[in-house]
Amino acid sequence: MSRNTGEQNAVKSKSLLAVSLGRLKYSRTFILGSIILLVIIVLCALANVICPEGYDLQVIADKFTKPMGKEGITYLFGTDNLGRSLLARVLYGGRITLMVAIVATVFTTIFGTVLGAVSGFFGGKVDSIIMRILDIIAAIPTILTAMVISAVLGSGLLNTMIAVSIPNIPGYARMIRGPVLTVKNQEYIEAARSIDAKNSRIIFRHVLPNILSPMIIKTTQGLAAALLSTATLSFLGLGVQPPTPEWGALISAGREFILAYPYLVTVPGIFIALTVFSFNLMGDALRDAFDPRLKN
Repeated sequence: MSRNTGEQNAVKSKSLLAVSLGRLKYSRTFILGSIILLVIIVLCALANVICPEGYDLQVIADKFTKPMGKEGITYLFGTDNLGRSLLARVLYGGRITLMVAIVATVFTTIFGTVLGAVSGFFGGKVDSIIMRILDIIAAIPTILTAMVISAVLGSGLLNTMIAVSIPNIPGYARMIRGPVLTVKNQEYIEAARSIDAKNSRIIFRHVLPNILSPMIIKTTQGLAAALLSTATLSFLGLGVQPPTPEWGALISAGREFILAYPYLVTVPGIFIALTVFSFNLMGDALRDAFDPRLKN
């Protein structure tokens, strides 16, 4: 009896974050999403090992070779109209797509968190000014905003990251602002104020650590949206430019031959779908793990 009581007290003594993260070990959804994402990341990371010939080697004699049409791993996914290995271009392109999506999401998370925290914590005119500016950005469809920014700044890796991240800041800031409005009135915040703690210290040491749950969930789900935006911009010719491979650009290049050689579109499309699927699985699992209604 005393042993059970001790175990219960030990569980209660754990932080909510630790308990929630511990639940993920038993989540099949999270495990499946993690495995899919890990496999894709490892394949892309080992692109130079799997395809040492690189992504731009042209063998005109082998153009439009269908998947597994010849022996050798180079022809596993076939070749394009210039005889370039589609496997190599997909794996090297995955590095670009994933890097842009991750960096853009980090940028969005940092700026969205700061704006949302400042807006919710200070309130009043500061809140009104920040929220009205973000409302203007949010009023325009995300992909349209990204297209405008990309068209103004020009194509390229860095500009694509900026174009993907800025349209998603309002949604992230609003998500952060809500919990901050609740947390800032808690007793421990009043205690920090009573000892003349600086506002910046209160926000970063006491407020933000207590709203980690929605931050983690939003960031994971935001990765899927950022990846889709990256691929969409490149598909439209406003993102990463040839000859640099990128999943959206590969689909754009292959659409001209889609009827005769559909694999040029379906292969990179499958990689996009699987990656987005894995991010969504992990996001759903995190949401369920952090759901207070599921706590025991």
